[in-house]
Amino acid sequence: MRRSNTLAKWEIWIRGIIAAGVSGGANGVVTGFAAIGIDPNHFNLDAGFHHTLTIGGVSAAISAILGVALYLRQSPLPVVDEPQQPTISS
Repeated sequence: MRRSNTLAKWEIWIRGIIAAGVSGGANGVVTGFAAIGIDPNHFNLDAGFHHTLTIGGVSAAISAILGVALYLRQSPLPVVDEPQQPTISS
């Protein structure tokens, strides 16, 4: 039972890291496409599409790294239960 409990904690922790990366990356993509509204002459879906994809990709990568870093600050490693020592009752 103890082994599966520890494995489940690690699985939850890894899923949290993945979720933080995906969430941060999605946020970065949205931020990248928001550049179209800020500078439509340079970032657009026509001649400036390469620039739009570049800023979206860079923003997604940075946001994903930041999301994972913030998750790791909150949950550095899963807590593993220490083995219980038998106690002598008197």
